[in-house]
Amino acid sequence: MTGVLPSQTIETMLTNGEIRVSEPVVEGQVQPASLDLRLGHVAYRVRASFLAGQERTVAERLNEFEMHRIDLTEGAVLEKGCVYVVPLMETLALPGNVQAVANAKSSTGRLDLLTRTITDGGTEFDRIAAGYAGPLYAEICPRSFSVLVRPGMRLNQIRFRAGQSLLSDADLRTLHGRSPLVDGEAVIDDGLGFSVDLKPAEGTLVGYRAKPHTGVIDLENIGHYDPAEYWEELHSSDGKIILDPGAFYILVSREAVHIPPAYAAEMAPFLAMVGEFRVHYAGFFDPGFGHAEAGGTGSRGVLEVRCHEAPFVLEHGQVVGRLVYERMADVPSQLYGAGIASNYQGQGLKLSKHFKAA
Repeated sequence: MTGVLPSQTIETMLTNGEIRVSEPVVEGQVQPASLDLRLGHVAYRVRASFLAGQERTVAERLNEFEMHRIDLTEGAVLEKGCVYVVPLMETLALPGNVQAVANAKSSTGRLDLLTRTITDGGTEFDRIAAGYAGPLYAEICPRSFSVLVRPGMRLNQIRFRAGQSLLSDADLRTLHGRSPLVDGEAVIDDGLGFSVDLKPAEGTLVGYRAKPHTGVIDLENIGHYDPAEYWEELHSSDGKIILDPGAFYILVSREAVHIPPAYAAEMAPFLAMVGEFRVHYAGFFDPGFGHAEAGGTGSRGVLEVRCHEAPFVLEHGQVVGRLVYERMADVPSQLYGAGIASNYQGQGLKLSKHFKAA
């Protein structure tokens, strides 16, 4: 078996104890090509972000960096600008041929909630070596909004793979010819390029910028908050905007993205050559995203953008990132958007699920 492991294989890993849980798995936790990870009952406020490092455990490093600990049982606020480490309810005992990669969930990224997975002996964020056996931790740093969290909340997710199954550019071109990956021309160069939409078909609204001083967001509240209290609308009549250093934006891709059922995709890491900004926090695209049979015709990618040191002019159609595609080891028994709780199938420009529809 080579490729990204589908939902039915993840279920088997749970049964076999290759994925262990301290509390029973909940409905919707197993996704088509990933498993949602759940917060445990305590958060550690730490002085700085860290990695365990070779032959060190996260628990050992917490002894060095912990400032105080917070009981999450009744809910607690994680404050903007602070760094927290939370043990997760899931632990791993991976087979020697299975590795994993983690990422923030879509709603987490759209709140500018920097969430990364760390492990014992880890030397990279969100990357888990084949055969890893041990606990998982979420490092959480709210960047724009303070958030109220409780045990069991799912801020990040993990994807498992056996072997290497990345598609080459030639494979991508063949796949696009057989089952179009974007509407219109595909820009394929080290993955599938996508660009920003700053000339909407109707109106002038092109995105949102996070306001600097807002209230707390309770992550349990869905469709609850008034966007105007947390976001400033961005309008453009000439197809360009200027990004402010330190500001966080929600924009949308010009292309409608398609992930065929036998494939999964991940937004590639930020490349400095595209500009002075970071393009994403949540990078997984599940099998069936944008797939017509799963109700997703016209699903565009929402871009979570943070500008770095210098103001930067972003123009309509500018390439801002790329998707890398992988083969699934098997087609998932359940596709994204097809009868499961998929909040962003068929999306356009859209804030996280916590906000009322505009």
